[in-house]
Amino acid sequence: MSLPRPARLRPADLLRLGLIGPRTRRLRSALSALGIALGIAAVVAVTGISASNQAHLLDRLDRLGSNLVTVSPGTDPDQRPVPLPKESVTMLGAIASVQQTSATGDTKAAIYRTKYVSENQTNGLSVRSARLHLLDTLRVGMRSGRWLDRGTERLPTVVLGAGAANRLAVTAPGQKVWITRDGERTSGQWYAVLGILQHSELAPEIDESALVGGAQATAHLGGDRTPSTIYVRARPDKVAEVQAIAGATANPAAPHLVSVSRPSDLLKARTETKDTLSGLVLSLAAVALLVGGVGIANTMVVGVMERRGEVGLRRALGARQGQIAVQFLIEAVLLGLLGGLAGLVLGATVVYGYAAAHGWPATLPVTWAATGPATAVAVGTVAGLYPALRAARLSPTGALRAAD
Repeated sequence: MSLPRPARLRPADLLRLGLIGPRTRRLRSALSALGIALGIAAVVAVTGISASNQAHLLDRLDRLGSNLVTVSPGTDPDQRPVPLPKESVTMLGAIASVQQTSATGDTKAAIYRTKYVSENQTNGLSVRSARLHLLDTLRVGMRSGRWLDRGTERLPTVVLGAGAANRLAVTAPGQKVWITRDGERTSGQWYAVLGILQHSELAPEIDESALVGGAQATAHLGGDRTPSTIYVRARPDKVAEVQAIAGATANPAAPHLVSVSRPSDLLKARTETKDTLSGLVLSLAAVALLVGGVGIANTMVVGVMERRGEVGLRRALGARQGQIAVQFLIEAVLLGLLGGLAGLVLGATVVYGYAAAHGWPATLPVTWAATGPATAVAVGTVAGLYPALRAARLSPTGALRAAD
């Protein structure tokens, strides 16, 4: 008499069988899923924080305008700066696609908090002459006080960048600082602080500068009206065109000796650098996933060894090899899925918490949010293949004998 054909297990039955291992070995299963969770959390957190930072930078760029072009002196073959012509600001302003121009110039002055400070303690600050339309062109606001005007640009008054004010411990307009020419501390004079600027995103050199009027710089601080940095605000759709002709316009005699850059390109390079760093951390996250996969494989192999009696009994009652293999494979997949979902929640929590702490718009890439758990399931599947096949190959008699 032939034995009845083994019944097919329904998907619900296979799922219940697959849950036996995680339910009965909770601590071991939790630790195995934890490795996967940490790897997925690292992937989600790194990509989410990078995306949030990029969104924050782009938002600030949109508000500041990414149409600012900076023109400055280049260097000759001997690496000496080649000054721009004094007319270069006017010539750049004559370009049809240019909306605004302004400039700063170098001086031979140094600035100190008091006249008793040592001459070599300049804090790395520069004293520059500034044109009256500088703030409009840079779109930088005043933190406190006011900007130079036609009256104060001729007087011993100064406007400090945000960094310069911090280094000089100047907290409010009305305070005085000591400015000298040619580093001769004893021959300087007091300058009244007219105002303090907000942080300049597109022109960070302004933050570390003390700005005086052009007439005052020329008369007392060694300035000569020669621009050291020209800021050009172009039409947004003509930035590349202006950037291409700015060198020849600023110095027609030697356009190759003019340096032309776009500060927003520097921010783009900064973002690309952060992406490179993200790639490094993603590599570390991949290692964490690998470790998690090894943990799942180890748990499944040990589970197969401990449950040989169960496997032998089921095989003796008619369970097929495929059903045994699917049972253990489902266990591995469930561990990967639980780890992936826990990692997604943990990573998203880190992203939103970090973004909130820095005042950034929280951004969680949908691709990575979906890819994380899917990757965890894939890792669990691969890690569970060998243990599942090993369990399926156990013979009923051999498994029961080993269990005894």
